[in-house]
Amino acid sequence: MLKNKFYSLLICVLSLMAVFSVHAQKEAEITTLTVAVAGDKPFVIYDPDSKSLEGISLSIWENIAQEKNWAYQYKYFDSVDKALNALKQGQVDLLAGPISITSERIKDFRFSQPYYQSSLTIASRDENASFWGKIKPFFSMQLLIAICIFLSLLASVGLLFWLAERKHSPEQFPADPKKGIANGMWLAIVTMSTTGYGDMAPVSLKGRVVAGCWMIISLIFATSMIAGIASTLTLSGFSNSTITQVEQFPGKKIATKIGSPAVGFIDEHQGKTVLVSTLTDAMEKLKNKDVDAVVFDRPQLLFYKNKHKAENINIPSAEYYKQGYGFAFRNDSELINEINLILLTLSEEQKIEKIMTDYIGDN
Repeated sequence: MLKNKFYSLLICVLSLMAVFSVHAQKEAEITTLTVAVAGDKPFVIYDPDSKSLEGISLSIWENIAQEKNWAYQYKYFDSVDKALNALKQGQVDLLAGPISITSERIKDFRFSQPYYQSSLTIASRDENASFWGKIKPFFSMQLLIAICIFLSLLASVGLLFWLAERKHSPEQFPADPKKGIANGMWLAIVTMSTTGYGDMAPVSLKGRVVAGCWMIISLIFATSMIAGIASTLTLSGFSNSTITQVEQFPGKKIATKIGSPAVGFIDEHQGKTVLVSTLTDAMEKLKNKDVDAVVFDRPQLLFYKNKHKAENINIPSAEYYKQGYGFAFRNDSELINEINLILLTLSEEQKIEKIMTDYIGDN
């Protein structure tokens, strides 16, 4: 009897030890994590020489890990697709980086709540930033044509003034056609601009009729003519290489990264998609004029522009395809709720906003 009680007690002790062992093992698994890292600057900044990693996404993750007292190790991947594949196969516990939460990805993975709302935008060459770019509009064919039309109109009115006044006011409108028409053009300009110097005026009935008609025409059309020249200057000031809106996409070569949501965006707006492996490759093609523009996530392009000011990159204010960045997990992960809670706290305490500002400023 005593022997049976001893065996029963031994079995209970062993069972409790097994339970504690399993619990300890699970606790170890939760607090020792392998974090896949992939993405572009400034969310992931990888130094291949020192193998060091930093960036917005990692700073946010490190705040989470510190709050939960989790041990972790990073595993860097050179593309988001490779990192997602490793996550899917169970080689890592989660993925940190600028991972867009899309309807396609959510079929295979779970995501934390977005810690940043991103969007697509356009980067193109800003050739107008150079000295030649600033004065180039004044040598454009469009402006030349507009000025020629304007001068032709003035010459026509000057001719009419000369024909009407040459016999009645030879001191103002000499018989010499060159001088007479030139004076007529001067009178047309003074009349149109309502300057009224008083140095010249028609004296004949025909001259006054011409002057009256020109005044009425000037009131109606002068503003339109000047506005047309100004508009021509403005339009020609935008270099053909500067793309600021999607309406300019048709027929243009637009670079983006393989696997980016920008691929479908470019196709939708009839651009010619040029796929590259990295954002740096895309910007290099833009610099070398191999492509007309680059479409990618706005914060990454702003970060690149801030670091490469000499390249005169133009990024308009327009934003497209709003999308959130979040941490990615396998479908069976139990980490999401805990991480979401801390992300909310970090957001409420404006720590995430401060991290963003440290890397990309107030853009």
